[in-house]
Amino acid sequence: MISPLLSRSQVFVLKPLADSGVKAICKKALGIPGGLKAYKVKIEPKALDLIVKQAAGDARVALNALEMATAAQKPDSRGWRKIKAQDAQEAIQKGVLYYDKKGDRHYDTISALIKSIRGSDPDAALFWLARMIEAGDDPGFIARRLVILASEDIGNADPHSLMVATSTAQAVEFVGLPEAQLNLAQAVTYLASAPKSNASYKALLAAKKDAQEEKDTPVPLHLRNAPTELMRSLDYGKDYKYAHDFSEHYVKQEYLPKKLKGRKYYHPTKIGFEAKIKERLDELRKKK
Repeated sequence: MISPLLSRSQVFVLKPLADSGVKAICKKALGIPGGLKAYKVKIEPKALDLIVKQAAGDARVALNALEMATAAQKPDSRGWRKIKAQDAQEAIQKGVLYYDKKGDRHYDTISALIKSIRGSDPDAALFWLARMIEAGDDPGFIARRLVILASEDIGNADPHSLMVATSTAQAVEFVGLPEAQLNLAQAVTYLASAPKSNASYKALLAAKKDAQEEKDTPVPLHLRNAPTELMRSLDYGKDYKYAHDFSEHYVKQEYLPKKLKGRKYYHPTKIGFEAKIKERLDELRKKK
């Protein structure tokens, strides 16, 4: 809902019912005259428990499954329709979704998956992955989120993470379900177990802020391309130092505009491979 409409509305948050509440609604439905009571339904306790559990707090899902199970049974000689656990499972069709793929539960679940990986908990991450798979979620969507996470939350602490994530995305597209869930599980456990760093992400945000504020700052002359004689006569590319011509392939040189001289965006951590990056950059920055 857009903010103006939301501000003029009264919002009610509908939370999932407890299993006891869902079961009470189902029992009441079975006793309503003109409703399911007319079908003379006898349901095994185990079958009812199965429907209630799969409904995950949504009474509508439970009632739909109950109606489907009832409609699928043929009356016996006395007119009774008996629902056993297997009948309930077939009515649920194993596809009773834990959440709407386009609703809040969908995004809540992918959020839980991402945050579990970010928090380095492979067991919790596997649980949320399994829930999404069981709900019939798009494996490609999951894989794309893992690719983003690999750069946002792990970054240079483990550069292999991005390769694992992108390879998984390709594998998911190439293999497809059900086998692709193995690729997803491998990626999720690897990413969750990897060292974490958001230094690259934070550096990008800082650089974007300056880029937005300094939109008109020109590129320094020595960094400009000079493919024509006119450009060379205007000092394009003049005094540029080619790093590979110097010892250790490094030379002191300013690459930022004058207004941003000395600005530092990337602050690598001391975690994982990024510790080596930090060590090298510290050495170079001392020379600079």
